[in-house]
Amino acid sequence: MPAVQIEVRQQYDLDTELALMEAVHSALVEAFMIPQHDRNIRLFAHAPHRFLCPTDKSQPEYFTLISIDCFAGRSLVAKRHLYQAMVRNLSSLGIPADHINILLREIPTENWGIQGGQAACDVSLGFNIEV
Repeated sequence: MPAVQIEVRQQYDLDTELALMEAVHSALVEAFMIPQHDRNIRLFAHAPHRFLCPTDKSQPEYFTLISIDCFAGRSLVAKRHLYQAMVRNLSSLGIPADHINILLREIPTENWGIQGGQAACDVSLGFNIEV
């Protein structure tokens, strides 16, 4: 049940926007083994002057920041897998690998309200977070 925010520095066409979100979601399904239907992804396209990036990027218009809030419990192996899958998937869309930054924030299940206001630690999630 990750909550994902993708931030980019250019306006993409509709098909590319959907492909970007699918690339990120596919990596989460692959690496964190979340259910395919579990989607909470937002895409924000900023004007370049409102989203500064490192000045050493060869194609700064492709700089992409992905922030993921998720339940705590994934292994370092799963996290590494996620980062590699995201870069692989986004690189296939023309985004240079070194222009992708991923920020993962882990939140204890007791700090996440779901399913009508219940703490996530009190409900069956339907998937394992300890991968």
